[in-house]
Amino acid sequence: MSSSIIGLGTALPNNLVSQIDSYRLAKDLCCQTAKQERVLEQVYKKSGIQTRSTVLRTEHEQATNSNFFQPPRTTLDTGPSTAERMALYEEQVGPLATRACREALHQSGIDVKTITHLITVSCTGFVAPGFDLQLFNTLSLNPTVKRTHIGFMGCHGALNALRVGNGFCYENPNNVVLICATELCSMHFQYGWSKESLVSNSLFADGSAALLMRRHSHALHYADAASYVVPDSDEAMSWRIGNTGFIMTLANNVPELIRQHVPPFLSQWLASNDLTISDIKGWAVHPGGPRILDAVGEALQLDSHALSASREILSECGNMSSPTVLFILQRLLALGDKLPCVILGFGPGLTVEAALIR
Repeated sequence: MSSSIIGLGTALPNNLVSQIDSYRLAKDLCCQTAKQERVLEQVYKKSGIQTRSTVLRTEHEQATNSNFFQPPRTTLDTGPSTAERMALYEEQVGPLATRACREALHQSGIDVKTITHLITVSCTGFVAPGFDLQLFNTLSLNPTVKRTHIGFMGCHGALNALRVGNGFCYENPNNVVLICATELCSMHFQYGWSKESLVSNSLFADGSAALLMRRHSHALHYADAASYVVPDSDEAMSWRIGNTGFIMTLANNVPELIRQHVPPFLSQWLASNDLTISDIKGWAVHPGGPRILDAVGEALQLDSHALSASREILSECGNMSSPTVLFILQRLLALGDKLPCVILGFGPGLTVEAALIR
């Protein structure tokens, strides 16, 4: 019997920011010349994003004292320190994660006291005790629940959590696993003029997604998983701790690496499950950006609507890192008739992670 997803919930912060206002904020924090402002405006327009949610106050009027990110006082001002950002992460991550978990629990209809394992996922903050222990208090979990944290694995972290959760389900038929992926990417906005930071500043947002797994005859089966590390791609995507938050880098050749390596990897894996690419009805592809989605669609020769859910979530929510693919899966399931479904994510390495839902 397959392990199954029996409940799926998502949550966004209450502060919704248009991409136009995001550009206005970024202009005050990053640009020193009119030419830079024009370039920045184009980056934000081509992001594929209309709105993003954040735990931060982000009024676009310059010098509003309520904003976490204040306009630089000098050319050497690089914004809040990593310590200041982590303090805010600790304050904000728990309430957002709790909302997603409660929605997943409500959808599943199970008693919270039946949960045996908790898996948390985050790459945007470090604190101990972490938000896993915050969830013990806010959800009233049993003190005997076994905890696992998956950290710093980037945008495919939820896929790693699914694989671990599936293992726990097979360990004991009575196990019930709660997975919660929560990211506060807005904490890591970078000041100043840097091509790499401009792109990440324009894409990332905050969000949380949670799901419950157990061995069950439920229709939504977690059938299989696969992983592939692209050779010689160590610097294609990285996520490192700096003095002013975490620094994201994304090489220009990532779309080409996807075009080259993803089709043979997926074809071979799906064949082992007696499937072909054309058999897949639902595609939950992590929207690292419009170029990533374009590369996947072209490489797999998907029809023009196959990645609509990924593009919609990118447009409405931005790139929330690890929870994003679960937002997309939720959207696909709401549409119906999207099984079998492939969840696909990309992370530092360059690493490709995939899951098959049937």
